[in-house]
Amino acid sequence: MWGHMFLVGSILTGERGFDALAGGLEDFYIAQPTVLAISLLFMVHAVMASRKIPAQIRERRRLREVTEPLRAANARSPGHVESSLWIWQVWTGMVLLVLGSFHLVLVGLDVFTDTFGARTGIEAVSTQARVSDGLWIVYALLLLCVEFHASTGLYRFAVKWGVGSRLGRPMLRRIEHALLIGFLGLGAVTLAVLAEWIEPPLAFLLGGST
Repeated sequence: MWGHMFLVGSILTGERGFDALAGGLEDFYIAQPTVLAISLLFMVHAVMASRKIPAQIRERRRLREVTEPLRAANARSPGHVESSLWIWQVWTGMVLLVLGSFHLVLVGLDVFTDTFGARTGIEAVSTQARVSDGLWIVYALLLLCVEFHASTGLYRFAVKWGVGSRLGRPMLRRIEHALLIGFLGLGAVTLAVLAEWIEPPLAFLLGGST
């Protein structure tokens, strides 16, 4: 997901930089198998993770009942942090399953068809047009959920498997917060450019505004 962020972030250099990167990945047949592989991994991850998601309505109601006390308890006891993070990962995971699937279908149509553009492949013009026409709302929500899910998942992985045992949980939390804020900031600027609210701030690197 973070690699994807940097690729999409090429729009910060303008349309020329975005199209050059996308075109290169497609011309060398890197984008096509990558989209298929990521889609497969996304579904596998969703299926594996869904085993931990309460499937019954009664269990989901119980999950909501547990959430509120934990929020209050967190202010007093850091021991509940992991439980709250898990609950929020469940909620963001549910959102990602829907919005992530939608995004992957959209990217797949771009890469394999000319449904939304003048040619087969991802284009800056068509991408910016649909984002500015209203999809920015979807992508803003997707950005929030993705970055929280990724940074928190990395933190919980490090805690569970002892990867960061020498650093300690407070340091791991600070690293998680830094990753979350950093990628949210990058994503927000990227989304603003895609929605055509601001000019590409790095367009000067390619000697122009587009």
